[in-house]
Amino acid sequence: MLLTEKMREDMFSSSERAIITYIFEQREQIKDKTTQEISKETYTHPSTLIRIAKKLGYSGWIELKQVFLEEIEYLNSHYSNVDANYPFEAQDNIMTVASKMALLNQTTISDTLSLINYEDLQKATKMLEKAAHIKVFSVYHNLMICHDFKAKMNRIGKYVSLCTIDPHFEAANSSVDNCAIVISYSGESENTVELLPFLKEKQVPILAITSIGENTLTKYADCILRITTRERLYSKIDSFTTNESINFLLNVLYACVFSLNYEHNLENKIHISKYFDHRKSSNKVMKEGRLDLVDE
Repeated sequence: MLLTEKMREDMFSSSERAIITYIFEQREQIKDKTTQEISKETYTHPSTLIRIAKKLGYSGWIELKQVFLEEIEYLNSHYSNVDANYPFEAQDNIMTVASKMALLNQTTISDTLSLINYEDLQKATKMLEKAAHIKVFSVYHNLMICHDFKAKMNRIGKYVSLCTIDPHFEAANSSVDNCAIVISYSGESENTVELLPFLKEKQVPILAITSIGENTLTKYADCILRITTRERLYSKIDSFTTNESINFLLNVLYACVFSLNYEHNLENKIHISKYFDHRKSSNKVMKEGRLDLVDE
């Protein structure tokens, strides 16, 4: 759940609510505000800010302020020209729909990239590279997106399973040399969340692909990559940005694992493809020229 969503929950006293209303009104302007300044402007006691931070799970005002400002910055970026839930309108002609979908996809990739940091991506790559068996857990429609990732990874010798049948047994029968990729936009999907204790019990490294903010999945994860977080759960045309973001992250993970042994993976992939891919084309762009170099 996003911090801004948690701050709107009905769990605060009247004085605490006054401060939260002030924070939402000031937004980025609270950056240099001290507890004394805020308490003076809201006619509350400085300790009230500490109580709010504690209720929200933070050590104090400084940590709460930092997370709030980071979240506001994210929510203000990238999607100013397109609505993730309703990217096109009823009166749009088909070329307008196509243009708006292109903008949505481009924006989604830029937004997802902004959520990736070097340390998390490096850790995720090492987890996958080290794993003898990678298991992907998610709801069915997310697993459909993962088929291409599975095929790509298998082609470079990384064994990937999409756990569509008996995921509970797949989790319970996992081991420390496995790696679990757990995908959930909300991080609260019951069928996915209930697998996490099994994975932890077996000491399976968990790579979470989920929305920004805290949720049940992030509490179990050893490494987290964030999905672009712009869509409501069901009031939308479709899960365009979620699907595009997941697909982009999986492509990035494959590319990063591939790059660890770039020359070997490339040579091996081309060598095998040459014998099994017999397609021909008169289009000069598609014509193969590099294959002959591999066999020399």
